[in-house]
Amino acid sequence: MPSSEERLDTRQRELLAQWLPGLRVLHDHSWGLVGTTVLEVEHGDEHLAVKAGDAADHHLAREITAHERWLGPWTTTGRAPALVHADRDVKLLVTRWLPGTLVLGSDAAGDPATYRQAGTLLAALHAQHAVLDDEYERRANLRLTRWLDSPHRIDETRVRRIRELASTWPTPPARLVPTHGDWQPRNWLVDGAVVRAIDFGRADLRPAVVDLVRLAAQEFRHDPALEPAFFEGYGDDPREPTAWARVRLREAVGTAAWAFQVGDEAFEAQGHRMIADALTAFG
Repeated sequence: MPSSEERLDTRQRELLAQWLPGLRVLHDHSWGLVGTTVLEVEHGDEHLAVKAGDAADHHLAREITAHERWLGPWTTTGRAPALVHADRDVKLLVTRWLPGTLVLGSDAAGDPATYRQAGTLLAALHAQHAVLDDEYERRANLRLTRWLDSPHRIDETRVRRIRELASTWPTPPARLVPTHGDWQPRNWLVDGAVVRAIDFGRADLRPAVVDLVRLAAQEFRHDPALEPAFFEGYGDDPREPTAWARVRLREAVGTAAWAFQVGDEAFEAQGHRMIADALTAFG
């Protein structure tokens, strides 16, 4: 097997050989910070993507669920990769290769037209299903507590303030929709004038506003013209102020703690800035 496939375990290699005998690896797109292997491959005349998770992975199952339940509005129009093979137990996924270049770092990253399309895509994902969940807010608060209890470099004064705030938060029923979970230019492709979506390892049922947090902390903050373009595509702004403030702070803490634990110092710094910004909403 090529060296890029050596990170796959025995079961993954065996299953991949059954699905795609004689495949040829074209490029290794693995990120490196986490244990997910991402390979661009050829099998006969097929151009495919292979994703495999390590023993600690909990993202491949989410990605498979997204493909099975929620990506239809995108895959039917060529805006997301179509599923070819998947096995949750083995943590292995094969999809069609999606043409395009990454928006992050390209000229498209500063083009309002990109965000208009991204808003339209996200609206289609969010609109297809909704459920009321009486326990979501309580679970979200527990996740916040777990992040605060885990290793991080968040200032202890801020930690105390966040714990105090969270102890007063209401837990109303939440309207959950299919969300991407990491909706930002590093997970968008542009092919000519067409924007497409990739990487569904954080997909889950959540409040729609969760998919706006990274954009608000990054692109909308750096270029205010991108926000109205996005909502031209998306439609009404779902950010009710009090719920939005809770979501922003939870996501900020998770960002800072996760980035510290995987050694991504730049993303950790962004998480600390997100915490500072989010706390301003609470005075």
